[in-house]
Amino acid sequence: MSQILTQNQQVTRADTGFDVELRKVFKVFAGETVVRSVDLNILRGEFFSILGPSGCGKTTTLRLIAGFETPSAGEVLIQGQPMTQVPPYRRPVNTVFQSYALFNHLTVQENIAFGLRLKKRSKAEIETRVKEALNLVKMESFANRFPGQLSGGQQQRVALARALVNRPAVVLLDEPLGALDLKLRKEMQVELTNLHRELGLTFVMVTHDQEEALSLSDRIAVMNQGRVEQVDTPSRIYEQPLTPFVADFIGDTNLFPGKIEGSHPAMLWVITEKGLKMKVKPSEMGNTPSSGRVVISVRPERIQVSHTQPGDQVNWFKGRFVNVMYLGTHVHYLVELDSGDRLTVMQPSVLNLPDADTPIYVYWAFDDCLAIAT
Repeated sequence: MSQILTQNQQVTRADTGFDVELRKVFKVFAGETVVRSVDLNILRGEFFSILGPSGCGKTTTLRLIAGFETPSAGEVLIQGQPMTQVPPYRRPVNTVFQSYALFNHLTVQENIAFGLRLKKRSKAEIETRVKEALNLVKMESFANRFPGQLSGGQQQRVALARALVNRPAVVLLDEPLGALDLKLRKEMQVELTNLHRELGLTFVMVTHDQEEALSLSDRIAVMNQGRVEQVDTPSRIYEQPLTPFVADFIGDTNLFPGKIEGSHPAMLWVITEKGLKMKVKPSEMGNTPSSGRVVISVRPERIQVSHTQPGDQVNWFKGRFVNVMYLGTHVHYLVELDSGDRLTVMQPSVLNLPDADTPIYVYWAFDDCLAIAT
């Protein structure tokens, strides 16, 4: 009876809808705090990315989930169960490393079977599960090759298969595509998305690549200096950043520090440090103050250019082209305003590019820029 009760309690506790939970987690190395009070709730079946620059604590956070590091404070739970006393090999997770960490003296199928052999599974079960894993990553015809005979993308697939063969609840991906060239990385992004959809497992990926996180993830946690600055969907992270760091790190943006001169529920009047007067949309997240200092974020693709004064626009400023860069699908302009501010503008490609030093006006609508509290 007590065993049944324990099992039932475990099921109830695990039925939170979260596969991974971090509760006020800290990690200190040699007196330096590299993870600071991190709270994360990762949904079952979610593709969740932890994004940030080098040294922000994202890889340490992943290692805390995997069990390769122990929290200095706080708690890590997987499927509702505390993991403090659970070693890495007993956790229902598997990690795919950027370096792949394949055994060069073992064939592809032997690499994939390695974990199952350690667990002393039967020969028949190992053969069946290895075959299934090879089929998932479309590597059946490479089963008898060695890692040194494979391309980078093929090695990546083997590393994925080795993680999936153990049927983990959570797959941890540590910069999984970082070693691949651009074209192959794009292909593997599509494959990762398809694989996640087919398996329905929880994927937790660490990356510094903003585009990769935006294109693959259901939700993203943006980290900076050991803290999580924002957790949200890719579209809200991009369109409604909560902090100047998130706005600047996710994609390209133009930032103007300034001060609120007046407010209305649907609009703010801001004057920047160099004297530009702007009408700005408050954040939909409800975190924009009605007075005090803010930073204005304007995405380059939201800015329009004109050779004549756009008198019917609320935010328009005179300047000149400093640099014009043709990038195929679009043109990248660097514009210097009369105020001395410089900003980047992205526009669809045109046949006749303007010369540097050409006088120009830039303009954007009030709801194409955002006031972010500092």
